[in-house]
Amino acid sequence: MISSKTSFLALIGNPVNHSLSPIMHNAAIKHLGLDLVYLAIPCKEEDFDSTINVLKKLNCRGLNITIPFKEKVFDLCSEISPIAHKVKAINTLKINDDNEWIGTNTDVEGFISPLKNFDLKNKKGTILGSGGAARAAIQGLLEINLAEINVITRNKRSLEKILKDFSCEATINGFLDTNVVNDKLIQNSDLIVNSTPVGMKSISNKEHSLPFGEKIWESLNSNTIIYDLIYNPRQTPLLQFGLERNCVAIDGLEMLVSQGAKSLSFWTDGLEAPLKVMKESLKEYV
Repeated sequence: MISSKTSFLALIGNPVNHSLSPIMHNAAIKHLGLDLVYLAIPCKEEDFDSTINVLKKLNCRGLNITIPFKEKVFDLCSEISPIAHKVKAINTLKINDDNEWIGTNTDVEGFISPLKNFDLKNKKGTILGSGGAARAAIQGLLEINLAEINVITRNKRSLEKILKDFSCEATINGFLDTNVVNDKLIQNSDLIVNSTPVGMKSISNKEHSLPFGEKIWESLNSNTIIYDLIYNPRQTPLLQFGLERNCVAIDGLEMLVSQGAKSLSFWTDGLEAPLKVMKESLKEYV
């Protein structure tokens, strides 16, 4: 029961109305008997800094950060975990004893979770997008030893930054979506990861239902694994397209739950999150 002593956790981003994070976190909180509540707070880009600073002054224990703030939040933290430094993206914050934000990244571990049953060592991967989720995906693919990682994006500046930040790690190539070579990348990829919001339930995209348009997907082959980080809806247009071509399709739900469990443990100083409870809570929503 919420009382005057109840602390809160929150998801900050834009959009957040599609998010299932409050459902699974509040189910876990109830199961563990914690005096907490988890909220979703939409935030405009121009209001982000002030919102984060105001939340520090309230009874906030921690935050999840989502699109489009995973890189921007870096400058607001007084302490940053090694994995967040490596990825240069933060998706989880908590308040320390000095009432300052500590930042970490639980997306990498969450991203890897559904790939553990596949042998992708020395394979080729392609990531669509170049934001914070893409950075977590790159780090995840490096940790499972892919031989080559290609990044396709529309954002030249963020692409250049990714190539610089990960230049010493492995063979990482960058392409703007105007490059004619992109259909060849799709054809030759063993794994394709969508980290863009195209296909998300709350995103309206009248021009394209598939990331970067339909044309580059004509070369998709049936041996490719399609991994869409979107979880609402579970079957995005991209996953449906892949299934029609006999590809293995992975949605973003397991990543959501896995990274969420890691975040809850971070906020509660190591308490084990009830993964099964969190998964069960989402069944009627996906």
